[in-house]
Amino acid sequence: MIKQFSFSQDDMNGIVEDTYKNIINECKNLRRETKCPNEQIIALLSLVASTFTPTLSKE
Repeated sequence: MIKQFSFSQDDMNGIVEDTYKNIINECKNLRRETKCPNEQIIALLSLVASTFTPTLSKE
């Protein structure tokens, strides 16, 4: 059974909030510099998310 993880309140008010703001700002910079549509940002974020998604191996 996988133990559920949750950030501490200090994490939420610190590194988690900072990381969220940085990701949003970088996406805005990318959109501004490339003039790409929001759908392209969503596709990029999905690709990033997939990097952290466990894969199921065939056995």
